Amino acid sequence: MAKVELKQPIVDEIKGFAKDAKAVVLVDYRGLTVAEDTELRKKLREAGVVYKVYKNTLLNFAFKGTEFEALSKDLEGPTAVAFGIDDVTAPARIINEMAKKMPKLEFKSGVVEGSYYDQKGIQVIASIPSREVLISRLLGSIQAPIANLARVLKQIAEKAA
Repeated sequence: MAKVELKQPIVDEIKGFAKDAKAVVLVDYRGLTVAEDTELRKKLREAGVVYKVYKNTLLNFAFKGTEFEALSKDLEGPTAVAFGIDDVTAPARIINEMAKKMPKLEFKSGVVEGSYYDQKGIQVIASIPSREVLISRLLGSIQAPIANLARVLKQIAEKAA
């Protein structure tokens, strides 16, 4: 069996993840212990993020012709890839959170909703809260003035009575 035939299913798997992904983040995992890697994988899996380690050449083939093609220039050395399927900021946010405990875990780059971000840019993306948190903050800020108005009207009604 030719090498290409063995590698094609892996390339197809990567393409499948990339097709569904809203965000892809590349990280350098060199120096992580098995326990740290296990903890990282568990956190990412709980958030619905697909985290895999593939050969750089296979990632390169899979990303060709997609919105993630810009990541090809960062495919050097050991590379792990995190695919954000549901939450756009989840891969960057969780990896950033874990990197605080695991200093050897480093961002390489990422593509979020079609835009390429280098290492510094992806760290900025990591600081953005999840969609649910942003929605709850928005609803809280909309609700606050109405609640304040209701309190004032109640106080006025109590004084008048």
